[in-house]
Amino acid sequence: MRDRLGQRPGEQRGELTGPNPVDRGKPGSKIHLLVDRAGLPLSVGISTANTHDKLALQPLVRGIAPVRSRHGPRRRRPGKLHADKGYDYADLRRWLRGRGIVPRIARRGIESSQRLGRHRWVVERTVSWFNGFRRLHRRYERKPEHFLAFVGIAAALICHRRLTK
Repeated sequence: MRDRLGQRPGEQRGELTGPNPVDRGKPGSKIHLLVDRAGLPLSVGISTANTHDKLALQPLVRGIAPVRSRHGPRRRRPGKLHADKGYDYADLRRWLRGRGIVPRIARRGIESSQRLGRHRWVVERTVSWFNGFRRLHRRYERKPEHFLAFVGIAAALICHRRLTK
């Protein structure tokens, strides 16, 4: 069965969809998150499913909104960034240090990823909060701006729910 555009139900098309490497090459999108210590989303982004995570880190860090503090100027960047082995690249480490961010990234082939477990579960929990929004499970929108808007609404709702408890 196909719709008026010749597309099967649940099939994704449009911009920022690419072959998913873990789902038999079906087209898909990936949601990228940068969260704080409590799991609140600071910056969100989307890309094709076959885009490497390394390429999304710099736009996410640049997208952090200024945070008001009681003392001193607004903070525009985190003090340190925890990431898994997928982000272990010398150019990323250099870029983070140049911005005054201490990279805490597990080294491929040297360090065990078990050490990051106490930090990684915070991100995984936030991803599960995003999975609670049914609209994000399957991308119905053809325009990436619309899908990114729904991801942003979900991030705002997560922040609202967590901060009003």
